[in-house]
Amino acid sequence: MTRPVAGVICCTRTVGIEPAQAVMNRYVAHAMRYADAAALLVPSMPELMKASEVAPRLDGLLLTGSPSNLDPAAYGQAMDDAPGPFDAARDAMTRDLIAAMLDLGRPVFGICRGFQEINVAFGGSLRRDMAEAEELIAHHAPDEAGFNEMFDHLHPVELTPGGVLARAFGCDRTTVNSVHYQGVDRLGAGLSVEARAPDGVVEAVSAQINGAPLLAVQWHPEWRTDAHPQSQTFFQVFGRALRGAPLVDETPGVPQ
Repeated sequence: MTRPVAGVICCTRTVGIEPAQAVMNRYVAHAMRYADAAALLVPSMPELMKASEVAPRLDGLLLTGSPSNLDPAAYGQAMDDAPGPFDAARDAMTRDLIAAMLDLGRPVFGICRGFQEINVAFGGSLRRDMAEAEELIAHHAPDEAGFNEMFDHLHPVELTPGGVLARAFGCDRTTVNSVHYQGVDRLGAGLSVEARAPDGVVEAVSAQINGAPLLAVQWHPEWRTDAHPQSQTFFQVFGRALRGAPLVDETPGVPQ
């Protein structure tokens, strides 16, 4: 049987001294493994390729996390001292890809930066002080933390009763890693909240557009996925979406 094809967005990175299109293996490998899908990397090169050219070739789209931040100009808050680094090409490509995929009724899933891109695509905005705002819990490990320690920084989230994640995970509360300096400020129009942190910050969203499911999380289910069943479930839900199946199989007696 031919498996569905998931598009995975690339970032503009520097390898040595040259610009490169890149995505961390952990996103691609876990999407293919747990969604049981093939994958194609989608370059962020909007000057050479239109989103409308590639979208029809994909059964769904995964927007990954990234070291880069969205330019605040994308949500109407242009500023000279905005915290970078930035990836203008990815900003433009994901904006157009989200629209092109949903116009075709094909699923879009997001992780971290991808979650933020989806919020902005729906008219939302971001705040840029998630690590140090006094009224918030710390959403990022201290600056001196090592790479692995960043992903060991955890906090609980409350899942929306009856939401996709609550039904897929079979619970109303879970613990997630937290590796972000930016997050949702104004929620995008038409997005439903799937999870919130203890401080009220939105941590996951969903929507149904033209029959296409959209699901995005602020945390990183691609990190050490093999050791976390709920992270595996996130990608399994993506696999169901790629096949046009209901996101959660609630047939009595069928394990999730």
